[in-house]
Amino acid sequence: MDETEWLADRFEQERPRLRAVAYRMLGSVAEADDAVQDAWLRLSRAGSEQIDNLGGWLTTVVARECLHQWRSRRRRREDPLAEHLPDLLVSGGELDPEQEMLLADSVGLALLVVLEQLTPGERLAFVLHDMFDVPFGEIAGIVGRTPAATRQLASRARRRVHGADVPRAEPDLARQRKVVEAFYAAARTADFDALVRVLDPEVVLRTDFGAAQPATVVRGAAAVAEQTRVPRGGQLRPILVNGVIGALISRDGRPYSVMAFTVADDRIARIDVIHDTDRVRDAASAVDRTG
Repeated sequence: MDETEWLADRFEQERPRLRAVAYRMLGSVAEADDAVQDAWLRLSRAGSEQIDNLGGWLTTVVARECLHQWRSRRRRREDPLAEHLPDLLVSGGELDPEQEMLLADSVGLALLVVLEQLTPGERLAFVLHDMFDVPFGEIAGIVGRTPAATRQLASRARRRVHGADVPRAEPDLARQRKVVEAFYAAARTADFDALVRVLDPEVVLRTDFGAAQPATVVRGAAAVAEQTRVPRGGQLRPILVNGVIGALISRDGRPYSVMAFTVADDRIARIDVIHDTDRVRDAASAVDRTG
């Protein structure tokens, strides 16, 4: 095996981890793949002679590219304060191995939405250190800070993540499904009391409309129950959305919305509703491909 083949083989071994880093940094599968591909191009040009730690070197390259993309994205955004959901990873059946790797450590929509609110430096420090155990000394060189300052970036990010009270989803899909089915049953019969019982008292309902308008947020079991409506003529198809139980809602045979339920302690702690036309259409296509 020559050096090029050896490098390609080693890179493929690292690819799943690098994609996971990039997805957490960017919230976009396509942009994550671009960052990883950029790392391969740099590696193929550089060779391995001067690289002592190939995994660490690749992580640094991917992180730098993600930082560049993230800062460029924020400069391009017309409304820098607008919140939009990251890419949806949907499936009509079980997650495939690549999706499982991207979603390891309970990286659901709720956490990714919070990560979108961090500064680029905070997000990078939090993702690399708290999720992938990269030492602050190595992260410091990427963000151009001292290790102490980098530690502070991660600390601020951690406080914001914890302050957002992101619920940790129940890992058992069967238990998730049982709770969500109880929600559907109550919604179909407009049983307000039953809806309140299946919702966490501090439940959050977040609805994303895409770039057309800001996302809306409703908090509390009673308020969310009041907002719960079954769309007239709607058809519901059970799916997985970023590793949790969800649904693709269609009206008159056309994709209308996507719902994702975060279940914790046998109650629904968060509901994400996506009305962004492009995201819903892409999700429907992905569901059709995966059955």
